[in-house]
Formats: sequence, structure tokens, C-alpha cells
Amino acid sequence: MKNLLIALLLVISINVLAQSFEGTMVWSMKMEITDPAKKAQMEDAQKMMQDPEKIKEMEKQMADPKMQEMMAQNPQMKAQMEKMLEMMKSGGGNLMPTGMTVKFKNGSSLSRLDGSFIDSDFLYSKEKNQTYMIDRKNKTYSVTKHADTLSLKATEAKVTKTSETTKILNYTCTKYLVEYTLNGKAIAQNVWATKEIKGLDLSAMANQQMGGNSRMAFLKQIDGVPLRVEMNMPDGTMLMEAKQIKRESVPASDFIIPSDYKEVKSAF
Repeated sequence: MKNLLIALLLVISINVLAQSFEGTMVWSMKMEITDPAKKAQMEDAQKMMQDPEKIKEMEKQMADPKMQEMMAQNPQMKAQMEKMLEMMKSGGGNLMPTGMTVKFKNGSSLSRLDGSFIDSDFLYSKEKNQTYMIDRKNKTYSVTKHADTLSLKATEAKVTKTSETTKILNYTCTKYLVEYTLNGKAIAQNVWATKEIKGLDLSAMANQQMGGNSRMAFLKQIDGVPLRVEMNMPDGTMLMEAKQIKRESVPASDFIIPSDYKEVKSAF
């Protein structure tokens, strides 16, 4: 579960990379826990979310004065607990995201996960070279760590460009094999990337964004922008694929944190 969430953050970091492209990309996401023990834990958690008694327990817990005080001091925790309770009342929902929508403008990006209890936006500001996690419901934001500064123990990745190609959204994509270890566990990725989207070029931007860090240096060896990422790890798998790429005008205000939002401690 933890490695899948870390993988998700790394994928989000890929999507903050843009040059002159302005518009929107929509992704589908599918995550599956394959480790028997962890899969059982996830299934138990899903069942718990549909248990009326557990809903009552959570409502009682959130109404406790001490918990109210803790939530007041940590708006992000409050928002996540409220989102979780809302999902439980509606029949369980999804613990993991089912998709992501990314907006681009002037080198900045705004990412939002779909179908998950993580009810926040991720804003990358090119001007400040910084990523923020924004909770619009509670009008708060936090400064997040770049993917290359996450507390990870990773080996340098081996990247192999293959001759295999496929069409995704009518763009010709080349398959790259990426292999490395993350926190002692073997990770294998199939990355399908295209060079046919003007204004998006992962290899040209990786140096600037990732600072040459070995954990993410493999991005510099991928020519173009990924439109499909297939990740296999001991705990589970993740499949992420672009479903729509639309060039359009995006409001500049979408990439500015409102002045009345309060900064809080980062959850990541």
C-alpha cells in the first residue's frame, strides 16, 4: 500500500513537467494489491467502510472534543476524515484513485485525483519551482516535497528503449523498460512515451525539475511524454493511461493560491 502511494506521487511528479503546452490531460488509473496479506487488509478496510456500526463509531470519534481540537489544528486531517465518513455513508467508495485530471499553462500544472478520499489539488508553480497540496474545502495549502527529496532508498534505474510501438490517442508511442529497487523491493515499469505532442517533452525538462537526482534520473532517458505507465512491484500493480489530451485556454487563476488560504504543515 505504501509503495503504491509513493508510486502515485512519483507519477504526479511526472505530470508537473510541461513547456509551452496549454490545455488538459485526463488519465485513467487502476491500482491492485496483489500481496495476499495486504490484499486481505484492503478488503477488510473496504468492508469496514460499509459497516453501519463503524460509521457510528467514526461519527462518535469525530464528535469527541479532543478530536475536534486536533482537527481544528490540522485541517488536512479533518478534510480527509470528513471525506472518509462521506464515502462510508455513500456505500464505501474507493480507497485508491480511479483517475486524474491535469491542467497545464505556462509551464505550471494543476493535478486532481478522481474517485479517492484524497480530496486535494496538487499545484506545481513553474515560477516558484514548487509543488503545493491545496484543500479548497478548508481553504488551506501546504508546500510538498519534490519527488527527488522524498525519503526513499532507491537504486539507479536501468532504462531500455525497445523497438516496440503502439498507438495511444492516435499518437505513436515507444515502449521503455525501467527497472530499479525502491526501499529494497524490485520495481519494473513499462513506460509508453510519444514525441508527437508539441510543448510536452519529458527528457528536455527532467534536468530542471529533478535536479539530476538518481532516484528520478531515468526520466531523462525517456524521449517524449508518457501516455501509459505500467508498474509492477511486490505489493501490487498500477496502470495509468491518458484518455484525453485537449489543447484549450485554461484560466490563469487556476494556478494561483487564493490570498485567503492558510498555509498548514505538509502531509507529504
